[in-house]
Amino acid sequence: MKIITKKTLDVTPALATYIERKLLPLEKFLSRFEESGELELRLEVSRTSMHHRKGDEVFMAAAALHLPKKKLHAETTAADIRAAIDGVRETMQAEIERYKDQYLERRREEKGR
Repeated sequence: MKIITKKTLDVTPALATYIERKLLPLEKFLSRFEESGELELRLEVSRTSMHHRKGDEVFMAAAALHLPKKKLHAETTAADIRAAIDGVRETMQAEIERYKDQYLERRREEKGR
């Protein structure tokens, strides 16, 4: 799986490492779906507004993943960029598991016919 990051804020090497460490493990859930080449997880990290320096939800992280017949999306806002990335990871993992269950159910129904 390849992570493509679109950023509107400065991503330090430490933050880039954090992103990879948190999001690359999602690949183990996706090995079955890499039939059509390497999957791409598109991640966007940004501020919710440019004039706020602090507050409740200043940072936003959004991820999109294209799978066969489905596009998964997760978006989270938080006071810290790392918390936003953690939230995206949790949401994306839940979306992948839900998709995987639906995919396997469809496959079972097709074989049962």
